[in-house]
Amino acid sequence: MTKFVLASASPARLKLLKMIGIEPIVHSSDYDESQITVTDVVDLVNTLAWKKAEIIASLYSSALILGCDSVLEMEDEIYGKPENPEMAIARWQKMRGKMGKLYTGHALINTNTQEKIINCGITEVYFADIDDFTIKAYVGTQEPLKCAGSFALEGKGGVFIDKIIGCHSNVIGLSLPLLRNMLADLNFQVTDFW
Repeated sequence: MTKFVLASASPARLKLLKMIGIEPIVHSSDYDESQITVTDVVDLVNTLAWKKAEIIASLYSSALILGCDSVLEMEDEIYGKPENPEMAIARWQKMRGKMGKLYTGHALINTNTQEKIINCGITEVYFADIDDFTIKAYVGTQEPLKCAGSFALEGKGGVFIDKIIGCHSNVIGLSLPLLRNMLADLNFQVTDFW
């Protein structure tokens, strides 16, 4: 039986996997993301996802290792997790009423065969034009401090998203359709892990 390992401490990614019947081993890579200085957003998230998966792949035999990384890009600026509440407030003041693209890199490694697949999901996110009071109240919940782009679609932040175009689970941190296709490319099915 091939094990499924999530190389991420993200509770949202874990919840998505459990929702589709995969109970992964969670093994965060604790990779120092500051080592990567790539400026192209797709290269950035794919490289970070790959590095996270690669570290954990060396620790397991007979396993599929999934690494992911997400950022929001808006007006040629890349937003990861905000460092503090002030940064989250400033970001929301820039994002309100606008569209940003959420990029999630996905890296899947089969440790049996050393095959790897790296893909990026991209989803357009349209932010509500909310006032400063609402922004400060939302940031006060601490939720935006834990999320790429300073919002959680699956949490309180979901009420401030007017619409998305593309995969909704990609915005949460893991594109389920992309994962299904990547598994198929490695000759697996989601049902193999039920």
